[in-house]
Amino acid sequence: MQETHEKLARMLQEKNSGITYEQALTWVELLWGDFESTYAKAGHEYMGIEMTEKVVRQWIDNYGGQLHEFVGRNPKYKHLLAQD
Repeated sequence: MQETHEKLARMLQEKNSGITYEQALTWVELLWGDFESTYAKAGHEYMGIEMTEKVVRQWIDNYGGQLHEFVGRNPKYKHLLAQD
C-alpha cells in the first residue's frame, strides 16, 4: 500500500506544485484514512484498496490544485501540513 500512497503523492504534487512531496504524501494518507473511516462509519462494507485508491485519485484530479487552501480554513490540520 505504501507504493500506492507514493504514486498518489507524486500525482498530487503534479497537480499542486505549491506543496512538497512530504506534504503530498501526508495529504494522501489523510484523504485515504478519511474515506475509509467515513465509509465504515456509514455502515458500508469494505470495498478494498482499489476502491479507496479510485476515490482518492478522483479527489486529487478534482481538488488537488486547491488542497493547500484547505489548511487556511481548517487549522486542525495545520501542524500536519506546515512547511518547514
